[in-house]
Amino acid sequence: MSRIAGKFAELKKRGEAALVTFITAGDPDLAATEELIPLLAESGADIVELGVPFSDPMADGPTIQLSSERALAAGTTLPKILATVKAVRARTGVPIVLMGYYNPILSYGPERFAADAAAAGVDGVLLVDLPPEEGREFKACTDRHGLDLILLLTPTSDEGRIATVARRARGFVYYVSVTGVTGVRSSVEGSVASRVAEVKGKVPVPVAVGFGISTPEQAAEIAAVADGVVVGSALVKLFEAHRGEELRRELARFVSSLKRAVCP
Repeated sequence: MSRIAGKFAELKKRGEAALVTFITAGDPDLAATEELIPLLAESGADIVELGVPFSDPMADGPTIQLSSERALAAGTTLPKILATVKAVRARTGVPIVLMGYYNPILSYGPERFAADAAAAGVDGVLLVDLPPEEGREFKACTDRHGLDLILLLTPTSDEGRIATVARRARGFVYYVSVTGVTGVRSSVEGSVASRVAEVKGKVPVPVAVGFGISTPEQAAEIAAVADGVVVGSALVKLFEAHRGEELRRELARFVSSLKRAVCP
């Protein structure tokens, strides 16, 4: 059982939804990322998603786009991110998912990446621009090295796509709650509950919901219907206004409030 699957199983026994927190690796720099991953876990994050910065993040709204720009300007690269994960593994066992786009991995070499990521302590990979129908070669690489390739479903996914994801899913399925890019939103789409229930009935792994969840109240609403809640842009926005100890304090406060909200 992977570290991700183990975490969901542990939480299910307790009747809790998983809190999945996203930050961009290298924002403001990788030294900060190394310090913040254990802080997120200590504050209540059950899984940490590390965004791999990319110059053309087509699925991301302005907040994460700017975060990627800051990380790239600080010299963040995929090899350096893997080194950071390896360093942080001495301090925390929290499951870590790399989230991003296929281009950096294709440049690195898919087989080499899967081997190096597994050796560094990465648990899963989520690529927003690699549909399952086109990702068989990469999935073979991740399967060989014990990485969970996290697949996505959206409000527009048809029965064929759901069936494909159900056959190939590992770790969890990431359900995108809205049509559009990442970003803070004032409310949760009304159709999310029924759609998540439908997806949960058709896939064999947990379903986590992300995109637009930005308050403890919204997190609690999603936790009532999903196995996990993903919060990204609302956390990344804190990096715009805070640095150093102030950033650590604000992240810990916000993540703790989210975790309380997703616990029954």
